[in-house]
Amino acid sequence: MPAARTIRNVAIIAAIAAVVAFVPGGGRGAEGVAAALWATFGIGFGLIGLRFYRERRVWLHSLGDRHRALAYGGVAVALFAWASRARWWETSLGEAVWFLLIAFVVYAAMEIYRHTRTY
Repeated sequence: MPAARTIRNVAIIAAIAAVVAFVPGGGRGAEGVAAALWATFGIGFGLIGLRFYRERRVWLHSLGDRHRALAYGGVAVALFAWASRARWWETSLGEAVWFLLIAFVVYAAMEIYRHTRTY
């Protein structure tokens, strides 16, 4: 069974390579396939996040409003910093602001960790 799966995967890659190499406008087709794969990847991460939230809902609500807001804000800032990192790194001021955003994410994570370890 694993050999058949490997052959199938190689055939898919070969088909995509053939489209890019021999069909006029194949590069645009490859970009479309890449966009579909990235969209699927993003949806997968969203579903993993949803499952994580559902499994840890009681723990999140037991944090209290301040620390729950820190958790949600830290996740949002981390996603924003990751998605816009190429633009931030074009200038030195943007790079400094990017590091400040990452510092906030680290602070939020450490504050939540400290809060969960206190009685």
